[in-house]
Amino acid sequence: MPRATLLIDAKKVYADGSILQLKLWELKPPNRVRGSAHGLKYSLFYGREGLRILAYDNEAGKGDHVHRGDVETPYRFTTYEKLLDDFLTEVGTLRGGQL
Repeated sequence: MPRATLLIDAKKVYADGSILQLKLWELKPPNRVRGSAHGLKYSLFYGREGLRILAYDNEAGKGDHVHRGDVETPYRFTTYEKLLDDFLTEVGTLRGGQL
């Protein structure tokens, strides 16, 4: 039996070379990412080859957090819809309102 189901796997490369990549898995109980209280594993990335501008993820042991450049801050996860909305809104702001 698989430990997780892939819910989202999407990648967009913009004309300016920027990359938007979304990955979201639903973990099968009792599996959890250490440090997160929910059953999802995610990696949301915006940047360029070799340069992370913005990323939301829940790396094991760190829990839910956001990388803005080299600065890492906690993220308060509520739902995956809100997670995606928060991330895409922030990417839209970074891109001058255009996704």
